[in-house]
Amino acid sequence: MRDIEYTHPDYDAYKARWEFYLRSYMGGDDYKGGSYLTSYVSEGKEEYARRIDLTPMDNHCKNIVHIYSSFLWRVPPTRAFNSLSNNAALEPFIKDADLDGRSFDAFMRQAQVWSSVYGHVWLMIDKPQSNASTRAEELEQEIRPYMTLITPENVFDWKYERTPSGRFKLTYLKVRESIDRVTDTETQIYWRVWREDRIESWRTVNDTDELLETIDNALGKIPAVFLPANRSVLRGIGISDISDVSHMQRAIYQELSEVEQLIRISNHPTLVKTYETDASAGAGAVINLPDDMDGALKPYQMQPSGANLDAVRASIVDKVEAINRMSHMGAVRGTEAMTQSGVAMQTEFQMLNAKLSEKADLLELAEEQIFDLFCQWQQVTNDVEIFYPDAFDLRDYDKELLFLQQMRATGVQSETLSQEIDKKIADLLLDDEHLVKAHTEIESGAQRIGNFADEITNGG
Repeated sequence: MRDIEYTHPDYDAYKARWEFYLRSYMGGDDYKGGSYLTSYVSEGKEEYARRIDLTPMDNHCKNIVHIYSSFLWRVPPTRAFNSLSNNAALEPFIKDADLDGRSFDAFMRQAQVWSSVYGHVWLMIDKPQSNASTRAEELEQEIRPYMTLITPENVFDWKYERTPSGRFKLTYLKVRESIDRVTDTETQIYWRVWREDRIESWRTVNDTDELLETIDNALGKIPAVFLPANRSVLRGIGISDISDVSHMQRAIYQELSEVEQLIRISNHPTLVKTYETDASAGAGAVINLPDDMDGALKPYQMQPSGANLDAVRASIVDKVEAINRMSHMGAVRGTEAMTQSGVAMQTEFQMLNAKLSEKADLLELAEEQIFDLFCQWQQVTNDVEIFYPDAFDLRDYDKELLFLQQMRATGVQSETLSQEIDKKIADLLLDDEHLVKAHTEIESGAQRIGNFADEITNGG
């Protein structure tokens, strides 16, 4: 059987992209792996390695991914477990979803981060085999469903088939579980091949495949959930949030290397001399000229101009602005005073809000599928409801508060207007827990003022 050697036709085309996105996100030494910095003509390996070591990394990819994550998880999702709330395995699953100490919220947040980097991840919810006869015995043995996050470079093959109802279902999944280097010449790779009716465990030693175990698939389906960062036209392939930003970051990395070289060369001029001239460059250097030396061959220094430094720095600033446009982060990542109009900023906020809402919908759908598999593992009816935020409040509080203060200072004689201004100010400052109480106090305070004025009028 040679199924273990088969690889999905789209895998090789996307593997290089996944590795590039990963290096872009990781930055540092992992990003400086070699080909990301173009070598100069006649530049030796040692000079090239030194230039890589001296070139700093301005990691925009990681910054953008974590800004998305911070907005998405600022308000945690709400889950109504309904009849599942009485299941004994639910609480351990929520507290330790992956049997490694991470809560379910922490696991999903990590899955969202890595899906933003790669474009998608696979979430597997499995349950160990057990000979326990009751649920209590299973819990004593810690036999319960658990989560596993699988990055796309470890999923070598997948297959979807359309059911008679028109819905697509996953019917085949080949996962690389680990790579063990036994000796310098022997490498063992462990695979797991999932089918609807069985699960196969394989081991590859160098180029030899060995079937280790075949067990029945107790669930009758592949318990894997596909979580994309952004959907693509290919089923099983997502689009990374840094697909465009990573290339722009690489260009900035190249130009930062040029900045370092310009500063170094312009501050350290080159000495031009004949072989017979005894001289060295540097402060306080002494030059000894031969007595019979031609006067036209006297030593001199070459001082490169650093005028191009500002041009390179301006080019980097332009690329950073382009990154902010591509990621809709101009109003969020800006470090200088914003020159945009209020309408432009509001439009950019709305575009970012729409992108975050789309990502929240994908996470909500993934969780619904996860808990559907969880209920099937526990043999209970699924009536779990998942609610992620639909809107993300990206507002300029300072400008809104200043506007409300200016409206109040106009002196318009309207109790209704004053009351609504007070409510808007309360909306900016208070959370949901205290907001209802504040609105009630504002309305009751306005009513008392109105009654007091009426009593004075009637008394007069």
